[in-house]
Amino acid sequence: MKTFCFIINPKSGSHLDISGLRHLCQWLRSRGDQICLNLTRSLEHAGELAAMACQSNTSVIIVAGGDGTVRSVLQSMAGCPTPVMILPCGTENLLASELGLDGSIKTTIQCLEHGITRNLDLGRVNGRIFTSIVGVGFDAEVVQIVHQGRSGHITHADYIWPICRTFWEHNFPHFQIEADGKLVCDEPALAFVGNISRYAVGLKILPDANCSDGFLHLCIYKCRKRRTLLKHSLLTVAGKSHTSAQVVRLHCRDVIIRSPQPQYVQIDGDPGPLLPLHIESIPHAVKVFTPPPPPGREFAPPVRHYHLRKWLLH
Repeated sequence: MKTFCFIINPKSGSHLDISGLRHLCQWLRSRGDQICLNLTRSLEHAGELAAMACQSNTSVIIVAGGDGTVRSVLQSMAGCPTPVMILPCGTENLLASELGLDGSIKTTIQCLEHGITRNLDLGRVNGRIFTSIVGVGFDAEVVQIVHQGRSGHITHADYIWPICRTFWEHNFPHFQIEADGKLVCDEPALAFVGNISRYAVGLKILPDANCSDGFLHLCIYKCRKRRTLLKHSLLTVAGKSHTSAQVVRLHCRDVIIRSPQPQYVQIDGDPGPLLPLHIESIPHAVKVFTPPPPPGREFAPPVRHYHLRKWLLH
């Protein structure tokens, strides 16, 4: 008999599958497992619930929420041997998609029955944990505008005006970026540091990223004009950004980002601290359940067409 601790954010996104959760609980009880259900009151409360579960005899922690909820839970679990199962319920669900989790209860049950536990790297930026990606420059400004006008659940439509506004107002700030002590950028740019290969709407910003290899993955788009920004965007959508001499990709363990002027930062799609940043890798910080891998692969691949699948499921 196992004990399953559910940490559920009832306000996360608009895709919390109540009937699916009920079916999952019934399936667990039919096996003779014990269940503890917890509804979060805030992101901080989610972390507190996870910390208490780690100190108890919990066998598996199941977190139902978006990227913010997942980050809060995993932040409290760094170094804890208890595995985590993610039920994605947010807008992007970056980490869940990277791990091959499509949000269906069928996939969740398959993971718990036949899946594997995978060591997951986390990152730390100025003392704060992140699970997926940190961005500076254009992307971070968009996130800041979205959250300044937020009044409830965020949808993809909420990003359209902020992207258009930022495209015309962005001043292409100058960044100094060091990777493992080596200066790799000293000019106008936008940059991403993370552990996942796909970003918002499936964009392959860090196509070689592996969330279990112990490294951070750095991508720098050197950019000082709107025309160059548009070119970078089109190449990224086409999966050909690696062909540009103005794109730098590196594997590293430590990144420092500075700028002469204060600049916005985004962490896993939420506003982060202002620069300067010190970003470091935390290898194999937590264990997560993932689907059984296909033949010839070590892990399940990221979910393709995630947002179409989510729309069809709901």
